[in-house]
Amino acid sequence: MSIHADRDIFVAAMRRAATGVSVVATAGPAGMLAVTVSAVASVSADPPMVLACINRRSPVCQAIRGNGVFTVNLLTAEQAAVADTFAGRRTGYAPFDFACADWHRIGSPGVPCLTDALCSFHCHLHDAHDAGSHSILIGRVSETISRDALPLIYAGQRYGAPYQIPSSMTEAQP
Repeated sequence: MSIHADRDIFVAAMRRAATGVSVVATAGPAGMLAVTVSAVASVSADPPMVLACINRRSPVCQAIRGNGVFTVNLLTAEQAAVADTFAGRRTGYAPFDFACADWHRIGSPGVPCLTDALCSFHCHLHDAHDAGSHSILIGRVSETISRDALPLIYAGQRYGAPYQIPSSMTEAQP
């Protein structure tokens, strides 16, 4: 038995899913590159691990495999232009231009880490699995940086920020 979803209907439905926006960066012998992604998740707390899904055709995917290290930088609501830059869109900077934001180096060999990110995770590539058009890159986190700010979210092909639901609306009703 074969079950196939219509691609266009699937893509339209997934556009409705709200996700956080991250920039995944790498540096090393295979180059310094970064790309905007919306598929990032925690894998484990013991040991700390995260995953990022990146299109296999992206040069960033191959660079991470070659370098063996990467950062996952969760963006704040003020960083939509950074997301657009690393999604390949013009924002006053050339697409994929690191000059669009402030960066510092983290870990060895000094992977780019977005200075004002909501959270950044320095990772060593633990495993990679190909699934359809993407690679699932699992990183073992060696350093975490976090600060208080609103996250950048993406849904319906638009950026936004979360709306805080008053606690009285989320309390169990008798």
